[in-house]
Amino acid sequence: MKIAFIGLGNMGGGMAANLVKAGHTVNAFDLSGDARAAAADAGCEAHDTVESACESAEAVVTMLPNGEIVRSVYGDQVIAATPKGAIFLDCSTIDVTTAKEVEAISVGAGFEMVDAPVSGGIAAANGGTLTFMVGGTDSAFERAKPILEGMGKAVIHAGEAGAGQTAKICNNMLLAIHMIGTAEAMKMAQKLGLDPQKFYEISSQSSGYNWSLNAYTPLPGVGVESPADNDYQGGFATGLMLKDLRLAMEAADKADAAVPLGARAASLYEDFAGAGNGGLDFSAIIKTY
Repeated sequence: MKIAFIGLGNMGGGMAANLVKAGHTVNAFDLSGDARAAAADAGCEAHDTVESACESAEAVVTMLPNGEIVRSVYGDQVIAATPKGAIFLDCSTIDVTTAKEVEAISVGAGFEMVDAPVSGGIAAANGGTLTFMVGGTDSAFERAKPILEGMGKAVIHAGEAGAGQTAKICNNMLLAIHMIGTAEAMKMAQKLGLDPQKFYEISSQSSGYNWSLNAYTPLPGVGVESPADNDYQGGFATGLMLKDLRLAMEAADKADAAVPLGARAASLYEDFAGAGNGGLDFSAIIKTY
C-alpha cells in the first residue's frame, strides 16, 4: 500500500520506518529536513510538501504535536491533496472535540478516518510494539487495522470517533497518578529505613503491584532497568505527560467528571515542568520527594 506519513518526530520517524519494514511504500514529510533525511535513510520516499506526499496515497498517517496543527494540516492540505476514498489515521494525541470535528470534516469530504493515539513511547515506536487505541466506525477500523499492525503489538477498537483520544487521555491520567503514588511510597519507605530494593521486591509481588513500579521503576538502581538508570533521559518526557494531563483536565471539565487525583497529578507535573524539568522522563517526578 502507498502511505503518506506526515510528522516524523521522535515517535513518527520510527513508526514510518516500521511501515516500510512491513512492505508499504511510505511517502514521508516533516518540516525538519533532518527528519526527512532520516526517513529516507530508513527506506521512505522523502517529500518536500504535505501535498506531494499525499497526492497518490491510499492512506495518510499523521503524528502531529497538537489539535490545532492536526486541524490545519487536514483542512488546508491533506483533504485537498489526497485521492478520494483513502483512509486517514491520526495517531496524534489531541483533544477529543478536535478529533471528532476533523473526522466529521474528512468523512464529509469523502474519506474514512480513525483517531488512533498510541501508548508505548519512543522505544516502542522504534521497535514496532506500540498499542493503538482506535476511534471510528467499524468499517474505518477494519481498513486501518492492517496498517496499524505494522507499527504495533496491539490494535484495539475503543469505539466511535474520538473514543481513541478518550482512552488515551484517561489512560495517561491513570499512569501519572500511579507514578506519583509509586514515587511517594518508594521515598517514604527509604526515609523510614527500608532498603528500596527490598521494598520493590515486596510491593511488586503484593497489592502494590502496578506498571510504574514493576515495569518502569522510578528510583535508579532499583527494580527493572528504566530511564531512571539513565539520569531520566529518554522514555516519555514530563512535558508530554503534562500535555496529556492538560487534555484530560479539559475533557473532565467538559464532561463534568470529578477527577481530584487527576487534578492533583496535573498540578504536580505543572510545577515540576515549570521548574525546568520538562525534558526529563516523567518518572523523574520522584526527585520532588
